[in-house]
Amino acid sequence: MKYIKFLIFAVTGAMFVSCDTEEFLNPLPDSAIVTNSFFKSDEDVLAGIIGMYDAVQGVNENTESSSIRYNRGVQLEYLLTEHRSDNTRSKTLEGSRADFHRYIVEPDNVQSEDYYQSMYEIIFRANNVLEYVSNASASNIKKYSAEAKFLRGYAYFNLVRLYGAVPLVTRVVNSDEKELLFTRIEEAKIYEQIVADLQEGVTYLDNAHKSRASKAAAQGLLAKVYLTQPTRNYAGAKQLCEDIINSGKFSLESDFKDVFYNELNDEIIFAIQYLSGNPDESQGFSSEFTSYSRQGRQDGLNIVNPNLAEDFIANGGNRTAVSYAAFGEDAELSIPENAEVIKFLPDGYDISDTNLPTYGGGPSNAGNDWIILRYSDVLLMHAEAIMEGNTTNSIDAINSFMEVRVRAGFDPIADRPSVLTVNELLLERRVELAFENHRFFDLVRLGVAHDVLGAHATLKGYTSYNIRRLLLPIPSREINLSDGILTQNPQ
Repeated sequence: MKYIKFLIFAVTGAMFVSCDTEEFLNPLPDSAIVTNSFFKSDEDVLAGIIGMYDAVQGVNENTESSSIRYNRGVQLEYLLTEHRSDNTRSKTLEGSRADFHRYIVEPDNVQSEDYYQSMYEIIFRANNVLEYVSNASASNIKKYSAEAKFLRGYAYFNLVRLYGAVPLVTRVVNSDEKELLFTRIEEAKIYEQIVADLQEGVTYLDNAHKSRASKAAAQGLLAKVYLTQPTRNYAGAKQLCEDIINSGKFSLESDFKDVFYNELNDEIIFAIQYLSGNPDESQGFSSEFTSYSRQGRQDGLNIVNPNLAEDFIANGGNRTAVSYAAFGEDAELSIPENAEVIKFLPDGYDISDTNLPTYGGGPSNAGNDWIILRYSDVLLMHAEAIMEGNTTNSIDAINSFMEVRVRAGFDPIADRPSVLTVNELLLERRVELAFENHRFFDLVRLGVAHDVLGAHATLKGYTSYNIRRLLLPIPSREINLSDGILTQNPQ
């Protein structure tokens, strides 16, 4: 519900002192300092919760053009995920954004630094809410606490998958407690905390929201955690997916395009909302995905790799035409070299004129929601949980797999496999969820990242790739702030 964004300005002004923080990695960052007297009522605690979503949403680059420490939230996530897979790349080789697709991200990369800091901004805002949640109405304490922990678990899940062992901070601490603030904790312990946080969401949240934490969002995210954590919990993931499936609250949209342009539809489980035309509440990433008729500040980002276009042509079905498009000379090629993402066209503008696509009057202040979890992902996770990393002839696994395929226009009988393989599942996830920041994590989770990305890097001539590049470097700024406590990943 996009009205909640206005609540941030109306209510949280007394809570958030400044957005220009000196140190993000601080239990009380300047942008989330809470006075001892602020959280006095249920309304105050709710305002703090809404402020957490503002941190996830992040600041549009069209508003603050500097790349350094502006809490972009999820708006730069595609660089750290899609660009580091075999799905997409920058159009040019210039600038720090192009470092991601070439596997040359260094500790001083400003986009990686911002994302790392943004996730900790969410975590520390959550810890602040939990510090004062007892001042809420008694009937809401468990629900508010579960919501804060859901977002904390979400942020830690992103951090541990991208950076490995990271500092684990679960309470408000003083700025001089550097050992707690900067000591890296082993991944297994991070996952234990993520699981505990999300389990509270499963227990105490309901399904009243799609743009805020919900029971189904906690179930779906926890299922993915179970499929990712060092010791897999396939049975737990299977049960959580089946709980969502059997709830009857979600279904696939019949038209794939509606998933992205009929916002908060029946397929959406959890999405972050933006407001079109409002510089403070809009997003700019949609415009950055344009290239032929450039609408953003960059030359073109999330440009589709030809091998992904090949997979779409062979396996995308009716998803292909609403996932990417090629213009100019590329439109004449059977396999385009520089196709553009169109799942998130700024405000859904029509680009049917392939000679000169237009995107309305304010594409850099777009209102497209960012989808974090949707029902087709759950169906494919259900199949994955049953497979347990191997081939399967399970009817239930293949049924979930085929539900997604049939929506894409494939025949429920002729195109039904008798045996489902990991490669088939990965391929289906690739074309179904392309450009939604899942591919890199899917490759890692299913144990083929080094093989797939190594081959991709060799093909593209990215000589800096090695298996250590599967983890991003810890930002050097944070290491400097820690006075040497925070250690670096192997380079």
